Formats: sequence, C-alpha cells, structure tokens
Amino acid sequence: MSAIAKRKNDPEGLKKRILAGALATFAEFGLQGARMEQIAERADTTKRMMVYHFTSKENLYMAVLEQVYLAIRQHETGLNLAELPPQLAMQKLAEASFDYHISHPDFMRLVCSENLMRGRFISQSTRIKALNQSALDVLDEILTRGKAAGVFDRHVETVDVHRLISSICTHNVSNRYTFNTLFGGGESEQRSIARNRQLVVDATLRYLRPAD
Repeated sequence: MSAIAKRKNDPEGLKKRILAGALATFAEFGLQGARMEQIAERADTTKRMMVYHFTSKENLYMAVLEQVYLAIRQHETGLNLAELPPQLAMQKLAEASFDYHISHPDFMRLVCSENLMRGRFISQSTRIKALNQSALDVLDEILTRGKAAGVFDRHVETVDVHRLISSICTHNVSNRYTFNTLFGGGESEQRSIARNRQLVVDATLRYLRPAD
C-alpha cells in the first residue's frame, strides 16, 4: 500500500492532524479569525473532510479545547508525586506546571482567547469540567499529606493553591512581552524565566507555611 493510500485510510491520523492544525490556527487567530481553509492547509486535508469529522468550526474548536485540557491534566497526573515528601512534591508540581506552560504557548493563547469570549465554549463542556477535577485531586493529595505532617497550613484551600500556581505560570506566558518590556530592566529572557520558575516555587511554599 502506498504512503498516500495509507494516509487516506488513516482516519484517526487525519483527526490528529486536523486537531493539531486547528490548535495552531485558533491560537494565532482566535475562533472568529480562524478559517477552515487555513486549518485544512495545515492539516494537509480538505475543508470537506474536516466538516465530515467535526461538522463545524465551532465543534472543532470545542474538540481542541477538550484536547488541550486533557493533555495538561494527563501531564500532572503522570508526575507520580505521591511517593515524594509533601514539600518536595509541591515543588515538583509547581515546576512542572511552569515548564508545561512555557513549552505549550498555544495552550495559553487558546485559554486567553476563550476568556476573551467570557468562557462561552468551555462553560458548555461537561467533559472539560470533569477533566479539570484531576488538577485539584493531584494538589489535594499533596496538601492533605502536608497538613497531616504539619508542614502546610491546615487552613489553606486547594483551589486557592491552584489559583496561585496557575496565576504565576499563566502570567509568565501571557504577559511575557509587555511585562519584560516595561519592567525587565534589560534582563535576558533566560534569566527572567529562571526567576519566575523559582518564584512560583517560593511563593507557593511560603503561602503554605504554617502560621507561627
């Protein structure tokens, strides 16, 4: 069977290419600005085949949203932090979250785009809501162990710690150019990333420190 024939008889491979092309296009142009023809070109397919698999641009956008949230949640659950002491586990989780945001800028652009639309599509997806519960589950397991050991403040809420970590990771990507231009003081990008990576760890562990 020729390579072309194999590609034609690989619907799952085609869907993956469409989703990858859609992610890049939606991240760059947003839902309204993205065109199906652009996505088809990136996916090396036709608009007709995209409609066949996803029906509409809006359905494709929803599928991309679900995919990117599934990917980051799988990344977190795959860290295997349960065997680490709670403080070290929290450090590793914060560092891994920071690194993921840095290495997946299209994820952050898509999230920003969805927020500009006031969460119009994410609010419709029960799957995304279910997927993201795992983010709190991973964090809660670490917090529960840390509170029991007396190394974390027993009053802290899981969702607040998630918000703290997410806010620094998100800011580092979404405000990268404006913040560095206004407040970078000539600091290199590499140094800025290293400072922010340490910041998310320090801020989180200090927030969790038990009150005297």
